[in-house]
Amino acid sequence: MKRNRRISAVAVLALAALVAGTGSGSAATATPSAIPVATHVFDAAPATATATATATTPTPSFRGTLPAPTGPYAAGEDVIHLTDASRPDPWVPASGPRRLTVTMVYPAVPGTGTPAPYMTLAEAAGSLQRRKMPASSGITPQSLSGVTTHAFDGARPQRGKHPLVVLSPAYEDPRTVLTSLATDLASHGYVVALVGHTYEDSGETLANGETPPCAICDDPALDFDALAASRALDVSFVIDRLTHGNTAWPLAHLIDKHEIGMAGHSIGGAAAAATMIADPRVRAGVNMDGTFHPAPMPGQIDRPFLMLGAAANHPAGGHDTTWGQTWAALGGYRKWLTVAGADHFSFADLDLLLEEAGFPSPALSPERGVVITREYVTAFFDRTLKGIHSPLLDGPSPNNPEVLFPYR
Repeated sequence: MKRNRRISAVAVLALAALVAGTGSGSAATATPSAIPVATHVFDAAPATATATATATTPTPSFRGTLPAPTGPYAAGEDVIHLTDASRPDPWVPASGPRRLTVTMVYPAVPGTGTPAPYMTLAEAAGSLQRRKMPASSGITPQSLSGVTTHAFDGARPQRGKHPLVVLSPAYEDPRTVLTSLATDLASHGYVVALVGHTYEDSGETLANGETPPCAICDDPALDFDALAASRALDVSFVIDRLTHGNTAWPLAHLIDKHEIGMAGHSIGGAAAAATMIADPRVRAGVNMDGTFHPAPMPGQIDRPFLMLGAAANHPAGGHDTTWGQTWAALGGYRKWLTVAGADHFSFADLDLLLEEAGFPSPALSPERGVVITREYVTAFFDRTLKGIHSPLLDGPSPNNPEVLFPYR
């Protein structure tokens, strides 16, 4: 295990110049708009697929903070680096074997450890550059990497064994955009593996300190079925390394290897379904606002599955027909929930951080998006991995009037 949390002072200055600098390709000379995530949004309604957010109130300095976890435990954090020697990288074969960076978040003893950064400076610079963030936003690599996460490096773990939940982010999004969900799950007694899918996003810092940019993000002919299948291989490899013999993580004894779930956002949600089809160890899955690539066939998934999406994107009979196809094919416990006023990014950290930087919000406040995502994903895994019933999943709740049940 090797951590790459910081880079040298010289590199810090170089990254700051890259994002706020004066070169013709710098963010300072980009058009004054921020792209919330990839320009390719596969799951949003056509009218919003290419939408951008424009800063209305420039923020002199950005100091982002994610919501605190709501469970009884603190959230400990480790970053580990894994190499699958049996598999060449699917996107850049010349780089050698598939290399992954994974953030492990686990139930910890409150008051132990040191605050964990949101991401490395190199990851932050890559994210800002990928989204063409204007200098007027006040967001710098330093401020983005220093977002308050409520996770703690080296925190002392709680005793016992805990279910494992693997999280996979959206296409072009680094693993860290699911941090608020990961810390909350850990605070409720889950070990969480946030998987960074190398070359598929704005940058993941690898064991050697390099942070390669996305190799496939601008490919108009990208096969998203192949992308979801590749992520399923990534996830199965991570599960192997966390649950077999000589593991890659010193705290792997915390994991109950018989209780494993997976959740993903956008293409990460499609990957959750693909992983369940390929790997029977994953007992429960969640797709957060993602088109299925492809939709499962009847008999392929007979374990619990939650479909949680924006009401505008995934109503019953909506434009994304893969949701209806998947619903009909699911053979186990299943739920289809939609959230009124949400957009595609309401299920990750991005809307919240953009709001804190002065950008417009969707109809559903980013804070509510985080609350709803945490509550319903946790309730689903509580039921399916811990056997704890939650009335949240039974039907509409007066405390969460935005959450709709197209099918009961």
